[in-house]
This record gives sequence, C-alpha cells and structure tokens, in this order.
Amino acid sequence: MKIHFEKVIPIPLQGFVSDNKIWNTNYIFDSGKHYLINAASGKGKTTLLSIIYGLRSDYEGSIIIDKKVTSTHSYNDWALLRQAKFSIMFQDLRLFPTLTALENILLKNNLTHHYSHEVIIQMANQLDVANLLQRKCETLSLGQQQRIALIRSVCQPFEWLLLDEPFSHLDMRNANKCMELVTLECRKRNAGLILTSLGEYIQEGFDEKIEI
Repeated sequence: MKIHFEKVIPIPLQGFVSDNKIWNTNYIFDSGKHYLINAASGKGKTTLLSIIYGLRSDYEGSIIIDKKVTSTHSYNDWALLRQAKFSIMFQDLRLFPTLTALENILLKNNLTHHYSHEVIIQMANQLDVANLLQRKCETLSLGQQQRIALIRSVCQPFEWLLLDEPFSHLDMRNANKCMELVTLECRKRNAGLILTSLGEYIQEGFDEKIEI
C-alpha cells in the first residue's frame, strides 16, 4: 500500500519550510520500505504523521492511499484503515496513567487478538520492561513509558507503522533494542515504517533518510 503526496503543504507551515522531498512536491512512500524523517522541532514531523493517519486536514494538495484520495474518506473509511493498515505511536504516547503498563498494552491487543500473552511478555523482556508490567504507567519514567507504548503499537495488524520520536527519552542501548523490535515486526509483515526523529543516534536500518 503506497502513500502518495501530491503538492501537500500544511497550511500552518506555508512560508516557513524550505524545499525538501515531501512538502509541496510529488512524493511516494513505497510499500514495505523504511523511512527516517529527520527535522528540527516545528518543521512538521508530527503534522506529517497526523495527516497520514487522518487526524489533520488543514493542508493543501492531495494524499492518495491505496489509490484513494483521503480527503474523500468517511469516518468509517479511516476507522478501517486504522484497524488493519496503520498503527501509530504518538509523541505524547497517550497511555492511560492509572492503568498498569500491561493493561495499556492489552487495551489494543484485546481488540485485535494479534498476539498471545506469552508473546507480549517476550517483547517486554526484550525491551527490559517485563518487571514493570504490573505498575501503573503514571509511576514509570518517560523512557519506560515509550517502551510500553512501542509494544502496544505492534499489537495489531498493520501495513504501515508510524512512530513519532519514539526513542527521544532512551539511551543508545535501549533505543537499539527498540529498533531491533520495530525492524523485526515490520519485516515479518512486510510493512512500511515512517519514523520521525530530531536527528538522534538511530540512523541505521532505513531504506531512505529524509530531511524536512
């Protein structure tokens, strides 16, 4: 499933962004490829993912997903895309603070039945958060919360995984572990990846790196 941008420019960014590969050009995110979007704050990284995910419509131009112009999508169209085609990890994580880490993960997994409890525990062990699963999210550090949100994001079917600054509170060791999990999950499904970054140390494992 390709994502085609045709002369897209967010209205709030008009006149404030320089020429790049995405804004106000014709650009295609190809199925199954992994993209790293590097940019300073305020250049539209979160806006880019929000537009793709259908949360923002304040832009000029057209976006074509699966050969359909998204401006014509109904709420139901977007709901179906988010259930089966797109998964997203928001920059603000959107975890429920009074629920445990495991309960936050299971909120999505119970809807999709994508992974068994054993697989979720394996992923938590891989990211060194298995000992935190019974703690409320409000008691966890931001880096710990990022790892919980990342696990939650892969507990559903997807053809594209959208990650908004997912490693911003992680050291290099933990960021590398998370990237290994992301790469494995995407490769298993032949899924595309769009990961935004402020230009942190995770720079390998991508088919294309884009500055915006």
